[in-house]
Amino acid sequence: MKPLRREGASAVASRVDHTALFAATPSPYLVLGPDLVIVDVNRAYLAATGRTREDLLGRHIFVAFPDNPADPDADGVKNLGASLHRVLATGRADTMALQKYDIPVMGRPGVFEERWWSPVNTPVLGAAGQVDYIIHRVEDVTAFVKEYRATHPEGVRAAERPQETQALEAELYARARELQRLNEELRQAHTREREVAVILQEAMLHVPDLAHHRDIAVRYLPATGSLNVCGDWYDVVDIAPDRLALAVGDVIGHGLEAAAVMGMLRSALSAAIRALERPAQALEVLGLYARSVEGALGTTAVKAVVDMRSRLITYSSAGHPPPMLIHSDGSCELLDQATDPPLGARPQHVPRPQASLPYKPGDTLVLYTDGLIERRDQDIDVGLGQLADVLGEFIHLGTEQLADTVLARLGVASGGRDDVALIVARL
Repeated sequence: MKPLRREGASAVASRVDHTALFAATPSPYLVLGPDLVIVDVNRAYLAATGRTREDLLGRHIFVAFPDNPADPDADGVKNLGASLHRVLATGRADTMALQKYDIPVMGRPGVFEERWWSPVNTPVLGAAGQVDYIIHRVEDVTAFVKEYRATHPEGVRAAERPQETQALEAELYARARELQRLNEELRQAHTREREVAVILQEAMLHVPDLAHHRDIAVRYLPATGSLNVCGDWYDVVDIAPDRLALAVGDVIGHGLEAAAVMGMLRSALSAAIRALERPAQALEVLGLYARSVEGALGTTAVKAVVDMRSRLITYSSAGHPPPMLIHSDGSCELLDQATDPPLGARPQHVPRPQASLPYKPGDTLVLYTDGLIERRDQDIDVGLGQLADVLGEFIHLGTEQLADTVLARLGVASGGRDDVALIVARL
């Protein structure tokens, strides 16, 4: 008896006729382009609306389905249009409240049929993250609404039913409208909060000395789903006459609280390196300061000072992933000889270690936070190896291109599960 042979997932998927699946899906689906022109429709949608493919394909959705001119309160076009434009603007799905959206009766010009729908609009994103299509899925709940209207308590006289029916309909519709209004208010509040958060983060990450260095690229990516703020930071400081201090750090947590702690620690470390100039001493001062800042304990940071006259990098790390020095031939050195626990990890103050290594003109120093290399399903050494491989392969690129390539190749160009801060400095 021959053993059973299992096909791989890709082999099975290759045999699936997705066009046939879409056509046969029992839920009604309409596919729109970014211009809201109908590009595809399945059989369930045609059945629900009494249309043919020829009636819909190539037509703008609101030409195919306008508001009922006989209903002065009709707002289906306005509500659906707002939802579709939110999807185009954000690239995220939008679930709408129950909608009364009458549709024209085919073969009877000017006549509309009352319909109630439960819609969801979902984007289909292209390779660059743009919205290529919108899937408009609806459930026709008209039968439910009509059955709800026809349901009356026992003992109600027939003469009273029309008035009660109207009250039930008004209550159902009013609740749907109220839910839609509240959802819109929540979206607006969330937008305002994000705008405030972005302004705050930009102010805290302002690096005046960065303008002096065309060969230094920085990147900052908050975790997906956050308010666009995070506890990671980067810093670039000129130390006269010919030294350059670079730093990255990572506060535990996400959001506004972590960003506030980040701002205090970043400022403290920036001031300490200007006064003390030795990375280990600067981190010692930062560690002492962190004990007085709620939420700062456990923060990791690394500080490196580049002496451009002696061509020497001096560094110290407080529990942070090691920076990488990439040589012009693509080989890599880890700056991992001066690593100590994160801030506040020891109960007593202990001097932090410091190490140095030489560099050559054209070498590239890369500092980053753990969101760039850590994944829940793999060892951190795997992420370090992947980063070293990408840097070695693309070391010929300019720093801006190299930074973008690193983010793309490590899968975080659009954000990841954790925050990411990155410095790429050509020495």
